Amino acid sequence: MSKTSTKSKGLTLTDILVTIVIAAVFGVIYKLWGPMYDVVKPFGTHAEQLVYGMWFIAGTLAFLIIRKPGVAILAEVAAATVSALLGAEWGVATLIYGLAQGLGAEIFFALFRYRTINVFVASLAAVGAAAASLIVDNYYGYIEFLSAWNLSLLIILRVLGSIIIAGIFAYALSKALEKTGVTHLLRPVSKKDYDTLG
Repeated sequence: MSKTSTKSKGLTLTDILVTIVIAAVFGVIYKLWGPMYDVVKPFGTHAEQLVYGMWFIAGTLAFLIIRKPGVAILAEVAAATVSALLGAEWGVATLIYGLAQGLGAEIFFALFRYRTINVFVASLAAVGAAAASLIVDNYYGYIEFLSAWNLSLLIILRVLGSIIIAGIFAYALSKALEKTGVTHLLRPVSKKDYDTLG
């Protein structure tokens, strides 16, 4: 388990700008990822749910890098906005999904008081984003008429895909960025960081 402490709990201008840059990159990826959803569909009932987690990664990755309250929501809303501006097929609903998914992830980071940074917490945040997306799906009527087995399969595959992409992959990506040293520009070096150098 890795823990970090920061001198300032509030978002600085640098934090916001970095979050927006991450969100902008993933907003483009979200738009480009749309066809992947259809590519995977023929592989089986709800197979496309395994790639759904890509739409949650901006929030989890941004938090894993910045590690401050509000970052997951900001990143998901900003990424959804970029995706919508690029002509995402879901239109204004994209923004609603972004807000809900960011909030779903944020809840789990908050439960751990924004201090516990590990793959387990990242995966829980991904599950939170997936759960929020399912609530919005139900509101729009996309899933409310599915039979119990069909809905269960959809939920299981979406959660699994979310854990793999927005949890495990996001955490691995954040660790890879840490190894480059670029994240040290965004947060203070911890005692553990100094100890690993010794």
